[in-house]
Amino acid sequence: MSSSSSASDNGDSSGGLSSVAGRSGGVFEAPSPSRPRHSANDVWPEPFLESLAVQVAVDASLSTSPVDAAPALANVFRVCTMWQAVSRSDHLWQLLSHQVWARTRLMHDTWRDEFIYRHRTARNFQTRSYVHVTLNFDPSDMDEPDSLSCRCLRLSDLYLAAGFADGTVRLFHLNSRLHVRTLRPPPRDRFGRFSRAVSGIVISDSRLVFATMDGDIHVAEINGVGSHTRTAFVGDIVNDGALVDFTGCGRYWVGLFAGVPGRAFHIWDCINEETTFVGGSLTDPEAVMGWHTLTELTMSLGRLRISGGETAVACTRWRITVIDLRNQGVIIAEDEEQRRGLIVTGFDANDQAYVRMDSRGNAIVRRVRTQETVCEFRVSRAAQRRVMGCVNRLHAFMCAGGVMRVWDVQRGGEYLYSFRERVGEVDAIVANDRHVAVASSSSTAVSTIHLWDFGAP
Repeated sequence: MSSSSSASDNGDSSGGLSSVAGRSGGVFEAPSPSRPRHSANDVWPEPFLESLAVQVAVDASLSTSPVDAAPALANVFRVCTMWQAVSRSDHLWQLLSHQVWARTRLMHDTWRDEFIYRHRTARNFQTRSYVHVTLNFDPSDMDEPDSLSCRCLRLSDLYLAAGFADGTVRLFHLNSRLHVRTLRPPPRDRFGRFSRAVSGIVISDSRLVFATMDGDIHVAEINGVGSHTRTAFVGDIVNDGALVDFTGCGRYWVGLFAGVPGRAFHIWDCINEETTFVGGSLTDPEAVMGWHTLTELTMSLGRLRISGGETAVACTRWRITVIDLRNQGVIIAEDEEQRRGLIVTGFDANDQAYVRMDSRGNAIVRRVRTQETVCEFRVSRAAQRRVMGCVNRLHAFMCAGGVMRVWDVQRGGEYLYSFRERVGEVDAIVANDRHVAVASSSSTAVSTIHLWDFGAP
């Protein structure tokens, strides 16, 4: 295990907030009737001061960067002792954690602790303060040479899931950094060497869902025992083609297929596990290559992400399509690149925006629904090297030539730094607001999983 840190104000508990741009609805919430109020003679009642503090924090977050909300709040609390007393309200910190950090789940003792922790972690991303480890697992259970080639990674608050070419998913506990479970799909006839490869994973802290390239969807409880999984949906590879990417949220599962024209998108209601939509032409130009993905290693044909819970964004070499999951796959927006083509592995999305990169390394971050440009930056030598990228709420990460570089998308695409560690050829990458994980391979075709923890320092 190694650690890397730069000068940082990790000990500053008052300077701690971060936020995501673009919220729907108002920023205030009705005060709880159960909380004590000041007398009628008070000029500044507590609910008003709470609303004021939230407004100041949100304005600071949206005008510059979420980490700037903390200094703005500190100024509010310094006005007088009465205003300072409001800072002891856990209800206030719950509001701030939601509005600034989009956090609705308490992971620490109090909401104030939650708020401070999120700010410190965001500051660690800015100052390159992290702990780096490689995650170990027992490779002796492999069935064939391709078994240890990692195809995708997904993070939750508590776990990292890694999907491999033989259909297995290995689950790691983030706090202990231990491999805790290996999941396998039930046996089934293969339609090619990679037809059972994991194409996508959906993970929460209680359930894991993964899909394979033959279109099957499997479900397992996180706290279950052994490698058993339940098949929720049996794919029809002949009529649908290869499932090249798969994702989901609390309400929907979404798959991106290539091989059969007019059937690019599949949407499932994950509550009753029924298909609700099949259609779309996004991958029609890649139909022939879709079949090749079942038998040979090819470049990625498409990436698919859910943004904001009700919108899916998909990228191929020539086009990005945004669809409405609630309205039977209706296309909301499209973003085409006909001149240079897009680097599919450089595409990713968060709840508000996506990053796309052309073959010359020109990257653009755009808002999903409006297509408004948030920022632009350039990835050097992207055309000469394989690039793999991802985003969290505040940063973009691009790995080329074994070097991971970081840009601040909230501050105009400012380049921040590169990670100290070199990781080799990258096969999969993922990030959230605390961790970054990469699976890289060597000449032995065995994937090494790197994990950077920005919440640990």
